[in-house]
Order: sequence, then C-alpha cells, then structure tokens
Amino acid sequence: MATRSARRQNVDVEEILIVEFQVTPAALGAALSKFFNVPYEPFLADRLKPIDLLKNLKRDYVEQNHWLPVEEGAEGIIILCLDPEQAKGSRIVQNVFPKRKLAYRVTTMREFKQTVDQMFGAVSEEVHVGDLLSGMEEGEPDAEYATEDVSAAADNELVKLVNKIILDAYQQGASDIHIEPGMGKDKVLVRFRRDGTLYKYIEVPPSYRNAMVARIKIMCDLDISEKRRPQDGKIKFKRFAPLDIELRVATIPSAGGVEDVVMRILSAGEPIPLDKLGVLPATLEKLKACIAKPYGIFFVCGPTGSGKTTTLHSVLGSLNTPDTKIWTAEDPVEITQKGLRQVQVNRKAGLDFPTVMRSFLRADPDIIMVGEMRDHETTAIGIEASLTGHLVFATLHTNSAPESVVRLLDMGMDPFNFADALIGVLAQRLAKRLCLKCKEAYRPTVEEVEQFAAEYCAELQATSRFGSNSQAAMAALQKQWLKDYGTDGHFVWHRAKGCDACGNTGYKGRVGLFELMVGSDEIKRLIQERGRVAQLLAQSMEDGMHTLKQDGMEKVLQGITDMKQVRTVCIK
Repeated sequence: MATRSARRQNVDVEEILIVEFQVTPAALGAALSKFFNVPYEPFLADRLKPIDLLKNLKRDYVEQNHWLPVEEGAEGIIILCLDPEQAKGSRIVQNVFPKRKLAYRVTTMREFKQTVDQMFGAVSEEVHVGDLLSGMEEGEPDAEYATEDVSAAADNELVKLVNKIILDAYQQGASDIHIEPGMGKDKVLVRFRRDGTLYKYIEVPPSYRNAMVARIKIMCDLDISEKRRPQDGKIKFKRFAPLDIELRVATIPSAGGVEDVVMRILSAGEPIPLDKLGVLPATLEKLKACIAKPYGIFFVCGPTGSGKTTTLHSVLGSLNTPDTKIWTAEDPVEITQKGLRQVQVNRKAGLDFPTVMRSFLRADPDIIMVGEMRDHETTAIGIEASLTGHLVFATLHTNSAPESVVRLLDMGMDPFNFADALIGVLAQRLAKRLCLKCKEAYRPTVEEVEQFAAEYCAELQATSRFGSNSQAAMAALQKQWLKDYGTDGHFVWHRAKGCDACGNTGYKGRVGLFELMVGSDEIKRLIQERGRVAQLLAQSMEDGMHTLKQDGMEKVLQGITDMKQVRTVCIK
C-alpha cells in the first residue's frame, strides 16, 4: 500500500511511511538495521564536523552516492549510508580512504539529508562550511605564518570561513564564539555558547591557526604583531558581510605560544519591555515602585552573562520619555535606544567611568546609568549624584542582593550616605527554559510536592514569616500553589524531553530568575549599623522578598523551567 501511494505521488516510500503511516525514523532505522545487518545511526544534532574526513568530498558527490564519513573512533571511520551493501560493493569508499579501517552504519533518507545539511550547511546558504574547509589544504603548523598574506587575499577561503563562522553563530542564536587553537599538530577547535552552554562547532586544520587569529585581529583593527599581551577590540560585521551586527573581541595568549579568541555577539534591536522580562507580578509591582522614585541609586547584580544590561535597558525603556534626560556610560554600548545619550568608555583615550560620570553631572541629567561600578571612585560619584537629585542605575558583579550591600560597604562607602541613597538591589540569573515544542507534562506524587514545599520553605528558616508551625505553613503554601498553578485540583509539572527544534536537549531559550531587595527603613538601619549578609537577607525576606531559588521554583510550577536548572544557577 505504501509503495503504491509513493508511486502515485512520485515520492520516496520512506516519506509515505513517516507522513501517512506515522512510522517513526527510529522504527524505520531498526528495520533497516535488521535488513542490512548493520547498526542504525540516528541524526545527532550535536555531532562535530570531521573536517579532515570531509576535505576531499563535495556535497554534490555525497548526495549522489548516498554515503558520508561522520567520525573516526575505535572501530575506524564511521560511514553513514542508505545502502551499506552498495557502498561496500563499489569499493569507492575504500579508495577514498585507503588503508583505513571502515565501519558502516545505515540511516533513513530523512536523517541522511539532515546530516548532510549539518556537515555542509543548509542548501539555501551560499557558502558551506564543509566546502570551505575541504578547500583548505592540511599542512604542517607554521608558527610564523605570513600574516600579511591574509590581509592581501581578501577573497581567500580563510576570510570566507571566518565570516561563515560568525554568520552561523548568529543564525544559531549563539551569544559567544570561542576559537581555541591547540598546540603542535592539534587542530583549532571552534565552539559556540548557546543558552549558556558551550557546543562544538568545527575543527580547523592546525596550519591555519595563526592566520585565523590574524584575520580576526585585522577585522577589529588590533595589532597583529602583538602576541604576548591580551587585546580587546570590536568588529562592525557590516563591513565584511551583509549582516548588521557587532562583536566584542578578546584575544588572550595561552600555553604553547598560541592565542585564544573569544567573540561576544552584542545584542541588537529594541530593549525587552519591562512586563515581558518574566518578573513575577508581586516583584514587578515593587520594581516599578522603586524605579518611579525621583532620585536615589538602584543596583542590578549578577555574574557575567546573567542579563544585567538587558534588564537595565528594559528599566530605562520604561522611563525613556521626551521630558527626561538619560545619560549612560557603558563598556561597550551593547543595546542602543532612541532618546538615550550613550557614551562608550575608552580607557586608552582617558575616558574611564569616573571621568564620564563627572562629565554627566555637568550635563543636566535626570537619570544616569553606569555600566559597572567596580571601584571606589565610580561608586562614590554615583552615590553623590543620587543624593543631589538624580536617579542612578548601575550593575555589580555579586551573587545576591544582600551581598551587594556588604560589597559596597567594603569598597569604603559611607554607610549613612549609602543608606540614604539606596532604593533597591535586583539580583538575577538566567536559567534554561523548557522547549515549548517537546516539554512533557506529568503529575507529581504527593512526596514530590511535599519535598518541593520543604525545599521552598528552607529558604525562609531565618525569618518569622511562617511562625512556629512549619507543617501548617507548608500545607497552606501547597493550597495556595494549587489555586494559582493547579489544573482541575491537581499539580501538573513539566520535564525536558528533547526534539529536533531544541537539538534533543529539552531546553530552548532562557528565563530570568530575580530577587528584589527594597531599601526599606529596616534595611537602611542595618546598613548604617554595618549589618552582616545573613541579617540583611533575613530582613529582606521579612519585607516579602522572594530569593532567586524561590523565584525559580515558582517558574517550575508555571512550567517554564525545571528544578535541575534552578539548582544549577542558584547557590543554595
């Protein structure tokens, strides 16, 4: 029946079996494996491209002959094919890889096409990374590669390859590109960071190690002869390809006389509206009340890459009106907004944060935003500005909201001035979001719910919010959750499953976790008395603060993320 339908529609039988008869690729693969007596190999989204195996193969040839080398392991070179008997019988594979051990794997037509796209790039793309690398001859690593040749040959394969890496990283939603040269005959590994996790992308022959780094340095106008000191630069990618993005570049000399390069793709476009940040309604209400104050200082804290700048720009976006003058000092300017006057810090030119801050005070501001308060002078000017009628926003690299206060006091801030100026501190993290397409709903057991409630309440041990009867408090909490997040009187939680859309990880995108410590009278009194972190935390929670973990746990109840991710990003 499937064969007749395939003939009638002029399509492959496999397509009819998958679409009309709902046969899964895994079931098809198992049948093929049994028929050919060869192991079945599914499509693997995170497979690393074996550049040394692909260098003599073109995409057209692979698509015509239906075989492809995918990796080299203990069994030898793994050959992925649709008909293993034909591939073995023709002996073409053995001729392409003479005197090499070969191991054959069978796969479905659909998965074979996916793997070809993965290795050579999607058909719609003009340049394929596999084709580019197959044109780059393998050679001995040359320590003194003539870097001037790279700049002269603007159209060579290496230039196209670097452009292609950046384009692919942007299209895949990566935040950072890591270029990691090996020592001696080791290849250059290129990795992308997506949703906070690093994934392997390609390996480049070692003979291109120095040329690749030199090409990136040329793109951001760095000194190509300086290899012993770290350098920082910026690429305006529009100059090199039809894509209007910017990248922040850092080169770092590493062991073995090589240089690593890390490129961060700077976020472009409009800031996220404050209501769409994913802040819980109770916290959002307090946050809006904080930023509505006419003057004072407000901090956003968290580790590198936790979304502090994005949050600050969302806050500024809500305050950005025609009757408000907003100055920002950033390093670098990552997000641009109409109506904001943004200054790029340039230490080489003597334009550091304190210098910019002092100039702002003479420029009639209403609101000042400082990219980072990392020293005594910048912080002191910020507090002074907040006490003289300006609203000041800044970021800090600290773990939690109460820790930020202690860190600032340790910097030498006057506790009385600081207490008067402080409006609030927002700490944040980014947790992986469950993939919307494949997340799996399930009903937790009574024990799971009780353990979850106990873990939530453990955060409140230092406070009197739940009184002496913790069991009654936990029961009341579960009742409230059931009312807010339950379905037909039951909890419905979600877990990661995995599909093609999320690369079989079960997670796609990220969600913010937030804790907001408001500068209440009691908090200000503790600051003046130089209170400890534990005291500040206890008082904040008495005032109604949700910790980062509690915020994350509420997002678990909403089906946005899971406990594994919350525990990964929260300290406790």
